[in-house]
Amino acid sequence: MSIRLNSLLIHGGIDGDEKTGAVNVPVYQTSTYKQDGLGKDRGWEYSRTGNPTRAAVEKMVADLEQGQYGLAFASGLAAINTVLSLFKSGDKLIVSDNIYGGTFRILDNVFKNFNITYKIVDTSDLGAVEAAIDDSVKAIYIETPANPLLTVTDIAAVSSIGKKYGKLVIVDNTFLTPYLQRPLTLGADIVIHSGTKYLGGHSDTISGFVVVNDKALADRLYYLQNAIGGVLAPWDSFLIIRGIKTLGVRMDRHVANAGAIARWLSSSGYVSRVYYPGLETDPGYEVQSRQADGAGAMISFVLEDKYDYRRFFEELHLITLAESLGGVESLVCHPATMTHAAIPADIRREVGIVDELIRLSVGIEDAEDLIEDLEQAILRSEKK
Repeated sequence: MSIRLNSLLIHGGIDGDEKTGAVNVPVYQTSTYKQDGLGKDRGWEYSRTGNPTRAAVEKMVADLEQGQYGLAFASGLAAINTVLSLFKSGDKLIVSDNIYGGTFRILDNVFKNFNITYKIVDTSDLGAVEAAIDDSVKAIYIETPANPLLTVTDIAAVSSIGKKYGKLVIVDNTFLTPYLQRPLTLGADIVIHSGTKYLGGHSDTISGFVVVNDKALADRLYYLQNAIGGVLAPWDSFLIIRGIKTLGVRMDRHVANAGAIARWLSSSGYVSRVYYPGLETDPGYEVQSRQADGAGAMISFVLEDKYDYRRFFEELHLITLAESLGGVESLVCHPATMTHAAIPADIRREVGIVDELIRLSVGIEDAEDLIEDLEQAILRSEKK
């Protein structure tokens, strides 16, 4: 029976427990499994290699992404590390010009040591993507909308370029989740998530996911998952399954609130720039509307010069200054010194991650309360 997405969020993956009738997948809190004889296991050997609770969340995320194979990791960066381990010395990746600072850090400070390099490109410019491809390029790595400037990249068009030249296309889908965007259906080869964010949704666990359709690629990733060992623990797997069950209702509220706040910011007179692909004035609006079912709930903005962004953070009452995003509570951060501090200052400025940039993860509180908190903090931050 084929079911729609909101039902799949509840019943996707491995639904309940056949042995006991429990409606929730049990937490198999074990490191190893009894074997019935030499070479005779019951499908499980050792929990780094496989665990029933982890297998359930891996299947669930794969189903949501309309993929065949899912892998769960101890963090988003553990997932990214495993994907990057597909490559060898001399290989190069094209990467979006504004990406999560942790992704840049692992590329620049870890994999570059193994002569796996990268080229930063505005991936919303398809001509620039194609021009950057040479024999050393093995993959195109994009975030869309990108972190933190919400730049939108046409996934289908980049995937077409990737197939034309035989390059893998990797999409970080953390900001939108499979509820709003499914890159594999648009031609991407690999989808990555930080499950810490919207999939978990409650700021209480850390996780990462990779989903693919190709069996040979999946086999390579499963080997690396087991060999590197950064797997998701059973209890955290259970928490992500529980979080996913409310993903639809949460994302609907997240997106509604974000739209209201983005529109308010745009007309408030308090900001010089709003980055949000749900606004018709945003350069990515048309592509975003075509490839996704919503614009997400991340907004970045730059205050007018007469306001002190440092004091703005101090004056907030309801919205919390903190790393991360995607929880039910609204979080605000300063990319230049927090999430993207690992990126050199000259590169930050060149792509638009200026010191005055503020990133807001819109939660599911009352939108009017959030707007009132933003407004009072802005007014109190006016320079004397």
